[in-house]
Amino acid sequence: MSAAENKQLMRNIFAGLAEGNSQPLIDNMDNDIRWRIAAEGSWARTFEGKQAVVTKLFGLLQTKIATRLRILAYRFIAENDLVVVEARGKNNISKSGVPYDNSYCFVFRIANGKVLEVTEYSDTELGIKTLGGWDS
Repeated sequence: MSAAENKQLMRNIFAGLAEGNSQPLIDNMDNDIRWRIAAEGSWARTFEGKQAVVTKLFGLLQTKIATRLRILAYRFIAENDLVVVEARGKNNISKSGVPYDNSYCFVFRIANGKVLEVTEYSDTELGIKTLGGWDS
């Protein structure tokens, strides 16, 4: 796929995420996806494989956020097989009673029309403050 096609794929995925629908992302993940949260502390980790991303990462977020996770993208930059997306969470409330509106920068690598790698940069201190540590 071209850089423009990869960018459009991510625009379509984030149109779903803006509405709280993660299915377009899940449907377009490669089975061998690698999702890395680039940070220090308890939120820094890597998930290997689609099943791990869906059950461990997305599963944890479901237990911590009272509503469907919404992420609004406002900038897409594409080059070759990489798409960088700047985004902001728009979430009413965490289950702890605190709003959770994180800022994100995602670097996606696309291969054969599927998301193969994700590196996620976000405010992990905000995550810990509002959602708790990974094991809490």
